[in-house]
Amino acid sequence: MRIDEYFENVETTEEHCGYFYSVGETITIAILGSLCGFRSVRQIQQWARHGRTAAFLRKHFGIEGVPSYGWMLDLLKIIDPKSFNRCFVEWAQGFVAPSGKPLTLALDGKTIRSTGKMGSYESPLHIVSAHVGELGVTLGQRTADGESNEIPAVRELIELLRIEGFMVVADAMNCQRETAAAIVAKKADYLLSVKDNQKTLKEDIADYVRDGALRKAMDTAETVEKGHGRVESRTAYSTCGVGWLRGGVAWANLACVGAIHTRFTGKKGTSDEWHYYISSRALTAEDLLRHARLEWGVESMHWLLDVHFAEDFCRAEDKNIQQNLNIVRKVALNTVRAYRDKTGGKRPLSHIMLDCLIDHDALLTLLASTENAPKHEG
Repeated sequence: MRIDEYFENVETTEEHCGYFYSVGETITIAILGSLCGFRSVRQIQQWARHGRTAAFLRKHFGIEGVPSYGWMLDLLKIIDPKSFNRCFVEWAQGFVAPSGKPLTLALDGKTIRSTGKMGSYESPLHIVSAHVGELGVTLGQRTADGESNEIPAVRELIELLRIEGFMVVADAMNCQRETAAAIVAKKADYLLSVKDNQKTLKEDIADYVRDGALRKAMDTAETVEKGHGRVESRTAYSTCGVGWLRGGVAWANLACVGAIHTRFTGKKGTSDEWHYYISSRALTAEDLLRHARLEWGVESMHWLLDVHFAEDFCRAEDKNIQQNLNIVRKVALNTVRAYRDKTGGKRPLSHIMLDCLIDHDALLTLLASTENAPKHEG
């Protein structure tokens, strides 16, 4: 199925039968323009109306007319973000093939900074995303009104996704009993970072790990990385003997606790920090290192949204437009990642997008990489 066909039946928040242009075609134009590296609706619309591009859209996508800038904004405004997200989830899950090892699904939120400076928003727009670390693919998102509402948004996102067999990792904010139970109910496992919002739990794990005699009996693994003038060593400890943990039975299927000690050595000396974890899966120390490290994949995706699409500077006054553009950009990032995986290339994202802008055939080749994506069996 072509990428544009997944979004043909997106629902709208109001009737638009009198419009000259379809919602599905508008989404297609937005996705194609984003794949060419454009950052704003105005840039995308100007590119699409150019004679050469208009002919390309007509020939390959059956788009007979490109809406004006005003019409395009109006159409993006009435697209129901929840409906659009459901279609995105269905499309994105096709990138996830069955794997011998559990894939790491990182959950984290990002605030679109510009929305905190516009009076039309009651609170800054905060979008929680689910990102597969090993694949570099985003599976879906859920919007929250401000970072303070991230916790329920995470649970709603968990309910939306097919995550059986995944290892779901999340930061300390989402180290909540209800969130752990929601993950287990979806036949997945959790790895949750433990900090001061779960003070007793953190102190009990810290006391156990820092006891020299107990720590010697724990499984241990270490990695050392050098770069940018410093050395970073990460030592992980894990144990599946959790009967001693106070209140452990309150956490769904709790099977393992662990810690990672990180030491940084550079020109300014040495510093270190400890991170503590609980998991519903029996993890080796090596497993703990791998899954915890892959949690940062979602941060990398957030960085790409800002660097390549200037999302934090998006000035769209309408909340729906902001949410819908966020999904469009993630479609673009997923597509480029699928292309690079299929071709084995390592070219920068910006170079691939520039190819698409210069050569429409390159854009078609990029899109073709998503058409036969393996379906998730979950």
